[in-house]
Amino acid sequence: MSKTLTRPLLLLMAVTCGVAVANLYYVQPLLHTVAAALHSSPSTAALLVTASQIGYAVGLVFIVPLGDLLDRRRMIPPIMILAALGLVGAAAAPTLAALAAAIAVTGVTSVVAQVLVPFASSLAADEQRGRAVGTVMSGLLIGILLARTVSGLVASVAGWRVVFAVAAGAMLVLAAALARALPTVPPSSELPMATERGARLAGLRPAAPPSYWRLLASLGALLREEPRLRRRMCFGALGMASFTVVWTALALLLSRPPFSYGEAIIGLFGLAGLAGASAAPLAGRLADRGGHRRGTGFFLLSIVLGWGLLALGHRSAMPIVAGLIVIDLGIQGQNILNQTIIYELRPDARSRLTTCYMTGNFLCGAIASAATAWAWSAGGWFAVCGLGGVLSLGALAIWLLDGLGSVDKPGHQLLPAVRELSR
Repeated sequence: MSKTLTRPLLLLMAVTCGVAVANLYYVQPLLHTVAAALHSSPSTAALLVTASQIGYAVGLVFIVPLGDLLDRRRMIPPIMILAALGLVGAAAAPTLAALAAAIAVTGVTSVVAQVLVPFASSLAADEQRGRAVGTVMSGLLIGILLARTVSGLVASVAGWRVVFAVAAGAMLVLAAALARALPTVPPSSELPMATERGARLAGLRPAAPPSYWRLLASLGALLREEPRLRRRMCFGALGMASFTVVWTALALLLSRPPFSYGEAIIGLFGLAGLAGASAAPLAGRLADRGGHRRGTGFFLLSIVLGWGLLALGHRSAMPIVAGLIVIDLGIQGQNILNQTIIYELRPDARSRLTTCYMTGNFLCGAIASAATAWAWSAGGWFAVCGLGGVLSLGALAIWLLDGLGSVDKPGHQLLPAVRELSR
């Protein structure tokens, strides 16, 4: 770590990322219960997941880039307070439409997690950036997975509305903690301002200062100029789509015969993914050692295998648990490698790189959640697994095609990645 990014601060940022992003997933194990309480069908209630994903994508485009323009210490706590207000609205929602609107608002403001990840990357020393990103992402991923468990347990004891009320309180507490703990660091987009002042002292005509709209316009330039960003966006978006498909449909499967589980038991399945969250520090270490491509292939193959296991779980919980472990390992591992790589491309634009990468992820996730509702209605669990399998095979095919022209052929790269991860 660096002098600015201490271990306690890194852990606080990791916890905050987990709590913030968990807001998107509390509703997933509750879909059946919410549908009954608000007089809707489970397939219609599944669109609540779509609302959260679309809201998150909007926040990624219009809020996260501000991390390259503003002091993030002053920017982060107010966003978290707004997220808490959205959660209060969800707790009090009288109809499904009102709940969807509140969840969308919460999604927009929960992007504070994606402001913290590039912030941690900027604060870390160069040789430890992968591990810093991996640590913060570990908290984020654990938050995603525990959200379902906590949501199911709290709902079974106190009702589904209390879930959102407790989440609002957690956001307020962490907002206060971060307001005290975060360092004041000039954002990277303030560097041209220094150049402007220097130009004036030298009697030269200064460049135009950075502005919010120029910042947003620069997103297109990043996409055009960085082919590695586009490639990693493809991997990340397809991985997020797989993630969304499995966790959107799982509650629908487990609430029906032969399982007929309640919210608490359905939520406990989120614990299976915690093993996958262990991929975060491992992937960070692999990134610091330069094993990006080998590791990506290994993790993408894990996603494919995970869908194969899940397809066997239509009548048994054991293949589902095994499939969740393997698929989460792959999704989270490739995600860490993707983010570590893109942060190396433009150190002065890490928040905007996050916007490009994560917007692709969550737009694809929103489309996938809607497609999951359709697949479930059309063919049940097998149709859902078919959808997830096609998405994961598509990501692996892109990786293979991308490596055809490289010196190291892709077919020889998976075994070294396994050895590297085991060290």
